Amino acid sequence: MTEIAVISGSKSDKSVVDKVLRVLEENGVDHEERVLSAHRNPDDLERYIKETDAKIFIAVAGLSAALPGFIASRTDRPVIGVPVSAKLGGLDALLAISQMPPGVPVACVGIDSGENAALLALRMLIAKR
Repeated sequence: MTEIAVISGSKSDKSVVDKVLRVLEENGVDHEERVLSAHRNPDDLERYIKETDAKIFIAVAGLSAALPGFIASRTDRPVIGVPVSAKLGGLDALLAISQMPPGVPVACVGIDSGENAALLALRMLIAKR
């Protein structure tokens, strides 16, 4: 069973995704990684969200950072957003992720803080036990 799904909106987010994966691998957590964009392939992303058995999603996204909100609007499982410093120092992505509308909760870590996203996901897993 997959514990954590790590999804990025673009291959250009790889350096931040690698931070997430490093922590998950060091802690022996079962995970899977996908590159699925809320803009470029929303049908594939929606299908993946429905089909995966992951307990927690980590969504790495820059620019408009629609990915975490897209995921959270389609599942009741926890979503952690990681803003990427693609433009404007990552402030655009940080604000987009942290300002979700009512009913679409997304936890948000700091800009490029893949490690903290992974650590938060690990704590969520422990709390569920």
